[in-house]
Amino acid sequence: MLFPVTYRVNGRGHAEVGGCDLVELARDHGTPLYVYDEETVRLRCREYTAAMGDRGEVLYSAKAFASPGFLRVVASEGLGLDVVSAGELHVALAAGYPTDRLHFLGNNKSAEDVAAAWQARAILVIDGFQDLELVDRVVPAGARMRCQVRVSPGVQPATHDFISTGQLDSKFGFSIESGAAREAVERALEHDRIELVGLHSHIGSQLFDLRGHAAAMEIMLDLAAELRRDLGYEPDRLGAGGGLGIAYTRADDPPTPRRFVETLLAGLEAGAASRGLRTPLLVVEPGRSIAGPAGVALYTVGAIKDIPGVRRYVAVDGGMGDNIRPKLYGARYEVLLASAPEAAPDGLVTVAGKYCESTDVLVTDIALPPVASGDVVFVPAAGAYCLAMASNYNGMARPAVVMVRDGVAGLIRRRETLDDLLAAEIL
Repeated sequence: MLFPVTYRVNGRGHAEVGGCDLVELARDHGTPLYVYDEETVRLRCREYTAAMGDRGEVLYSAKAFASPGFLRVVASEGLGLDVVSAGELHVALAAGYPTDRLHFLGNNKSAEDVAAAWQARAILVIDGFQDLELVDRVVPAGARMRCQVRVSPGVQPATHDFISTGQLDSKFGFSIESGAAREAVERALEHDRIELVGLHSHIGSQLFDLRGHAAAMEIMLDLAAELRRDLGYEPDRLGAGGGLGIAYTRADDPPTPRRFVETLLAGLEAGAASRGLRTPLLVVEPGRSIAGPAGVALYTVGAIKDIPGVRRYVAVDGGMGDNIRPKLYGARYEVLLASAPEAAPDGLVTVAGKYCESTDVLVTDIALPPVASGDVVFVPAAGAYCLAMASNYNGMARPAVVMVRDGVAGLIRRRETLDDLLAAEIL
């Protein structure tokens, strides 16, 4: 799925999402503009929950994109939510997210983070021994906080090194291989203010090959069998993380959410049975695969620069400030002309941003039809980890966001103003 499910070329030959003409959206709201298709968000949520049924829980990973308007849609589909900071939790609470579905993760939590998680009655995912000390400081005597222990299964998945998290050399979790995971579980079980409800892991992001998840499941179940044998403890919940990849280009062919969940459930149930374990609830945490396909980014073409025999640069009014992924991960996207998405290309161009960095390039050498200054182009699969990592670099205001459905575009985040850049400054 490269485009939102409602994407089509309308009678005017323009690209359309959620019944809204993208050229008209750019005219009405300005650019850069991020457009989320509500139907796609709901469909992706339902793919996960239908596959999971009553055998586990699906959490949306807020770090992919968190806006109250977006989170309300996700919450209405019955998903839980994982957050990694007091800030993300604050946004979730402002959206009215049900607190009984909240999980709080993070590798370097502060006392304020743990206090916020406790006040919200979220499940806390213990990522380091310091978390045990923070629980002791925050949770009052006589009370117990529901917790999971994050373990690192020692699996190196097939993805970019920067988004691989489950290997031995990782800042996340307790290594099973080193014995730290066993020690963390022992200490959590002995802690009088912790109710240990399960184990958690996450091996990486933007994964197409599910064999890494299957291998990690086996390793975690081996640990669970060891814990039952030696400590008499069996986890009620087993978190397998998220990480399912999405299509960023027409050549990408990721697994579906259903296949992802069914692969994990099959491994969990068969592996638990073969070890004589009670089958725990499976917890998965998709983020990118829900928000990513639902979002498209709109830009207006500005300067066009030809370097004969070398390259043609087409500059747009956004770039690394709203989508750092090409610079950070070498991510590749498609770019289409909103007024004629099916027009034949007439050559290769490089779509560059407007930031004062030579590496501020959205896409290198992509085939586009003739474009001129003032044209609107759009980038599909831009719903995850773009705005979530946006910045005010070069003093640029961050884009507006609309949610579209049935021909109506609702503003869920206004465009920043120049005055917003000074909001935290002491003048």
